[in-house]
Amino acid sequence: MQNVVELLRLESPAPRPQSLAFDGTVLWMGSRATRRVYALDPATWTMRDEAAAPGTPWGMTVVGDELRVVCGETDDDNRIIRRFVPGHGFKTHAGIPCPDDTGSQLSYDGERLYLSQWYKERILSLDDDGRVGTTIDLGHQIVGQVVVGGRFYTVTTDEESSDDYFLTRVDARGAQPVIETIARIGFSARALAYDGERFWTNHREADRIVAFTADGAFA
Repeated sequence: MQNVVELLRLESPAPRPQSLAFDGTVLWMGSRATRRVYALDPATWTMRDEAAAPGTPWGMTVVGDELRVVCGETDDDNRIIRRFVPGHGFKTHAGIPCPDDTGSQLSYDGERLYLSQWYKERILSLDDDGRVGTTIDLGHQIVGQVVVGGRFYTVTTDEESSDDYFLTRVDARGAQPVIETIARIGFSARALAYDGERFWTNHREADRIVAFTADGAFA
């Protein structure tokens, strides 16, 4: 199997980068260590903004002019999806509890929010009230996801403690999902974003944010 092609490996502005999302201009990152979110200019690698999160920002995605962030709150790490409005911060009312109190990574297709549950190896579609619609079973642990061109691109693994992490494409538009592993990432990655040209992920334990491509990803 081919490896992804690393284009950039940049120092994270905060240790243990966990979540990522690209809003068209800014790359947003959430740190597990600081429990803050950061706005990064990917061209100059300068920080534009930062804000405290109400919990560990496990995963995030862009919804219009806002973010949705899975926050692990309280000593029990209760998982709640929160709104984040750039320039205004987190809205701590009317959050959406994650189904089964579990979930980490998020994506958005322009209509619905999608939540991945790592150890249940599935992606759930959620309505505005958090009710579950479609369930997509991947058969792999999911540690990152983004929607591009109507398909899910995910970071998956079958062994959390290894370096066997992969870019996996999921087309769920038909009667049965088509799941294809595209390339090997080769390190313990967290999160996935796409800026129109490159994928971005975190090498969390190395405190690095990595941009990459993969041949055939959009075939």
